[in-house]
Amino acid sequence: MKNINPLVAEFFGTFWLVLGGCGSAVLAAAFPDHGIHFVGVSLAFGLTVLTMAYAVGHISGGHFNPAVTVGLWSGGRFPTKDILPYIVAQVIGACFAAALLYFIASGKAGYAGGLASNGYGAAPDGGSIGGYSPGGYSLAAGFVTEVVMTFFFLFIIMGATDGRAPAGFAPIAIGLGLTLIHLISIPITNTSVNPARSTGPALIEAVTGHGAALGQLWLFWVAPLIGGWLGGAAYKWLGTQHDV
Repeated sequence: MKNINPLVAEFFGTFWLVLGGCGSAVLAAAFPDHGIHFVGVSLAFGLTVLTMAYAVGHISGGHFNPAVTVGLWSGGRFPTKDILPYIVAQVIGACFAAALLYFIASGKAGYAGGLASNGYGAAPDGGSIGGYSPGGYSLAAGFVTEVVMTFFFLFIIMGATDGRAPAGFAPIAIGLGLTLIHLISIPITNTSVNPARSTGPALIEAVTGHGAALGQLWLFWVAPLIGGWLGGAAYKWLGTQHDV
């Protein structure tokens, strides 16, 4: 890739997604008496994608997510040679955002160190430490959920950005789609559908000695990448005319 601008755009877009989405969960979800809770966090994640898709989507395509990059590739809309650079930029952006979020959150006495990491299974102490399912859902439930949710996320992205779709509305559909995905799946895995979003918090939690997310991170790469690949390929097939 000769032009670095798309990679910088992907860095900033993913940074904003993690800072805004995970930040809303860490800083505002249960704020003393009137937190934003699951609904607010779901909306925050959707808004990060919506705003950055309008801000830099015309520069990089607005992926902000390795599963989206792979899904667009499987859907025939992204070149193979640019997959790795995009994913590296996304992961770096997520890690920087998670580090900044930890710095901000740790400025309050009593902060437990969590960064809204993703996970499966019940926490050993019955609590909600990082790296486990908020609702105690199993590995199998988490895996299936992440595959299906990422599949439909890519299906929405492919359809909303199709040249035959109404122009200018794609970020709205995509942002609302991500909001809906979070409304469904936060209790199950804390919602990933994005390996970069999972990697940043998991790594910073591990470095700072909090949670168990790093040991479960594999699921949040494998499942979203499978779902993204399938979603892109499925829409590519559906969007092509087939004779009966």
